[in-house]
Amino acid sequence: MNKIGLFFGSFNPIHIGHLIIAEYMAENSDLKEVWFVVSPNNPFKKRENLLEAHHRLYMVNLAVENDPRFRVSDVEFHLPYPSYTVHTLLKLEEMYPNKKFCIIMGEDNLTNITKWKNAEFILQNYPLYVYPRAGNDTAALKLPGDIHLVNAPHIDISATLIRSSIHAGKRVQYMLPPAVDKHIDEMGFYK
Repeated sequence: MNKIGLFFGSFNPIHIGHLIIAEYMAENSDLKEVWFVVSPNNPFKKRENLLEAHHRLYMVNLAVENDPRFRVSDVEFHLPYPSYTVHTLLKLEEMYPNKKFCIIMGEDNLTNITKWKNAEFILQNYPLYVYPRAGNDTAALKLPGDIHLVNAPHIDISATLIRSSIHAGKRVQYMLPPAVDKHIDEMGFYK
C-alpha cells in the first residue's frame, strides 16, 4: 500500500522552506508521495492577511506542477469550514481506499496536537512524520502513536516573514519558487 505524506497548510504563500521539507520527506523516508493539502480556513489561524484560498491553491500548483513526487489537494475546499484534520483524513480515505495516509508536521504542531479535534483518534490511526522547528523540543512529549521524528533541515523561513517583507517593499525572490515569486509580483499580492 502506497504511503502518502499529507503536508497541511495555509501556504500563504508556499515558499522554499515548504518545498525543502517535502523533498526531504519524499527522498529520506518511506513516503512515496507528498500531497500538499491547502487549508482554506485553519481553525487556529486568523483570517487577516490570508489570501483567498483559490489564489493560494494556484500558487501551490505553480510550485509543484513539474515534480511527480508532489501533488496538490483541494479536498478541504469541499468540506465544511473550519477545516478539521480528522474530517480531511476520513474524506481522503473514502476517496482513496488503497492509500495509507500519514501526516507531515512541524514540531510546533506536535506540541499542540492534543488541542486538535479528535487528536486521540488521529494519534492512534495515522503515522506522524515530524520535522524540527526552532524553539520546540518534542523529545519530552509522551504521546501515543506512530511518531517519526525526522532529521530534516531546520528551515527558518516563514510565510509571515515573506508577507511582511513584500508589504515593506523588500525582495524575497530567493525565498519563493520562481513561478510563485513572479505570480505574486504580477498580481500585487501582500503589498
